[in-house]
Amino acid sequence: MVQAANSGHPGLPLGAAPMAYVLFSRFLRFNPQDPKWPNRDRFVLSAGHGSALLYSLLHLYGYDLSMDDLKAFRQLHSKTPGHPESNITPGVEVTTGPLGQGFANGVGMAMAEAHLAAVYNQPGYPLMDHYTYAIVSDGDLMEGIAAEAASLAGHLKLGKLIYLYDDNDICLDGPTNLSYTEDALARFAAYGWHTQRVTDGNDLDAIEAAIRAAQQDTERPSIISVKTIIGYGSPQEGTSKVHGSPLGPDNLKKAKQFFGFDPEATFIVPEEVRTHLAEAGQHGAQLQAEWQQKTEAFRQEYPTAWELFRTSFAGELPAGWDASLPVFTAADGALATRQASGKALNALKQSVPFLFGGSADLASSNEMPTSGAVSFQPGSYEHNNIWFGVREHAMGGAMNGMAHHGGVRTYGGTFLTFSDYMRGAIRLTALAESAATFVFTHDSIGLGEDGPTHQPVEQVAALRTIPNIVVLRPADANETVESWRVALTTPKSPVVLILSRQKLPVLDPSQFGSAREGVARGAYILREAEGGQPQLLLLATGSEVALALQAQEALQEQGVAARVISMPSWELFEKQDKVYQQQVLPPTVRKRVAIEAGSPMGWHKYVTDEGTVIAMNRFGESGPGEAVLELFGFSVENVVKQAHHVLQGQPAEIEKKEVLS
Repeated sequence: MVQAANSGHPGLPLGAAPMAYVLFSRFLRFNPQDPKWPNRDRFVLSAGHGSALLYSLLHLYGYDLSMDDLKAFRQLHSKTPGHPESNITPGVEVTTGPLGQGFANGVGMAMAEAHLAAVYNQPGYPLMDHYTYAIVSDGDLMEGIAAEAASLAGHLKLGKLIYLYDDNDICLDGPTNLSYTEDALARFAAYGWHTQRVTDGNDLDAIEAAIRAAQQDTERPSIISVKTIIGYGSPQEGTSKVHGSPLGPDNLKKAKQFFGFDPEATFIVPEEVRTHLAEAGQHGAQLQAEWQQKTEAFRQEYPTAWELFRTSFAGELPAGWDASLPVFTAADGALATRQASGKALNALKQSVPFLFGGSADLASSNEMPTSGAVSFQPGSYEHNNIWFGVREHAMGGAMNGMAHHGGVRTYGGTFLTFSDYMRGAIRLTALAESAATFVFTHDSIGLGEDGPTHQPVEQVAALRTIPNIVVLRPADANETVESWRVALTTPKSPVVLILSRQKLPVLDPSQFGSAREGVARGAYILREAEGGQPQLLLLATGSEVALALQAQEALQEQGVAARVISMPSWELFEKQDKVYQQQVLPPTVRKRVAIEAGSPMGWHKYVTDEGTVIAMNRFGESGPGEAVLELFGFSVENVVKQAHHVLQGQPAEIEKKEVLS
């Protein structure tokens, strides 16, 4: 495969094939005819550069991956891309490749299994009872996300998590001893993992014995160091040359000769091999049939629990799931959008019990459940509130794993500025078309005294650049509730909620445009210009929407008719038809001012060359939130001033302001 593509990584597949064979033939419970069977064992190739191994396994064990698919390895539009992609290839559980991510995904899968087993299993009815396995590499173990995830898994005592470590002493640039000389197993033992070492990666029985020993330890995740030779059987074995480059025609022939194959034959599988390997899938189909018989009996005895189980794995929501979502009025007083989010989340967790998530040690700040007595812990896996600890990147990776596992709808929270720590996980969640909700609070310089280290400036713009993502920055409590509605009804994209620390006025639904319809469409006319013929458009998100409304009133007193547009989600707005987009942003009204306490990047598309953006072009300052906002021009006075510059054809004035430069 690698030689035909003239691209790829032959080293890991040649070295790790024996352990993969043992796992698939002697342990893994799967049905290739139904890759989404809920109670299948999960297998993650965290070292996703070894994708040729995974695709070969899927083909040989009966998944819908043909020999022609293998021949199209790394070619355009094939089912065998360079790194595994779960939404392209049947049998690929998670999208991997960036090292460490699959490691954390597997931890999330094991967390989901433990939780669902505690919630649903009854005596004689093991609805959820499977293992999560992975092949991980030296590179995976070097990544920080793996350290975070391993620490969390050890604390949670995830005994059904078993990782095979392809310990081959080689990384891309050369021997690992140039940068990686720690005792990795001692580190994992300190995390609370069960550790073992297999000294010969070709000893099938030793690998099997180690996996069976790992299964016996039900209170510790397991890692098995399997000493392999990278590129085994090729003339370049044991060197970095075989890590990420094709063997070349001559070396390929020599490798085939080493294994007893015809050196001239390509893409050949002996029939006795196919027959032998098909047995594992046939056994898995039988296991699934037995499981389905038990689930039918479970359905009869526990109909309510079964319906919830079925609903969750089908990606549906319970009937009436949104009936208890709060509705706010001006009489409720000002409310931070993080507070409104907390109220919405509390309501949703009652009506959608399979919501499963938590915070990276900021639950009280993110307005998420804070009681440790009712959290997902060893011995209390039935609880759906997770304490991720200060592990943002692992939280993101675990959430992605939970989303792939199914049966739960996952969310996780931290401060917006720390979204940088988990960007790699968010990106893969979007690439894999997974449903997850990232809740980021303390969304701007408005958080105040913590200063520029904690005041996000560029993060919202950075998140918006990720394809297949929905970013929502709601303006008030009701827009926040509607943002949660979007999050739970968006099936194939992660949704990001950007929430304020400071209190914001509730925009009375009786006086303004409909938040429910408006948020779902990404942008809407919040308050029309007096007379209905605007001279100017004021566009804003989040906390700056209230500022735009105040500026509108001031401009109106000066005889300027301005329309206020709340624009919580660019991505949702871009999905609307042209007619609606032009209703909100009339092409004939080119005088526009956008207001957002973050980077101006991207806003110029909406303000035109005749408009301007009041935004942040530098880091913030430490001080009371209102004073910081005033300092950087987020005031009625400055909005009005810049609006007049725009109306007079001088939008460049905003760029010259010292405070914004």
